[in-house]
Amino acid sequence: MIDPGPSPPSRLAVETRFIALLDGSQSRDGVDRWASRVMLDLDGFEVDEAVWWALGVLAGIDLRHGPEEPYLHDDAQVRGWLMEFQERCALIG
Repeated sequence: MIDPGPSPPSRLAVETRFIALLDGSQSRDGVDRWASRVMLDLDGFEVDEAVWWALGVLAGIDLRHGPEEPYLHDDAQVRGWLMEFQERCALIG
């Protein structure tokens, strides 16, 4: 039997991470670690295009300009990425 590999997160699970970032129920560090780990686990496996794109955006979401500096990507940009993710999901079907 062929191992199908790890299961990628659903689109809903990814959308939930964006929302959790925006409502403060998850930290940027936690979402970054989750997305980075999932991407490493899924490397080389077939993954939904919209999910893979979103994981790439979420990995690194905790980057700052410097110690104690603001995040590189503010909440407005995260909201924009959430909307883009939703649009990509609608386009891909």
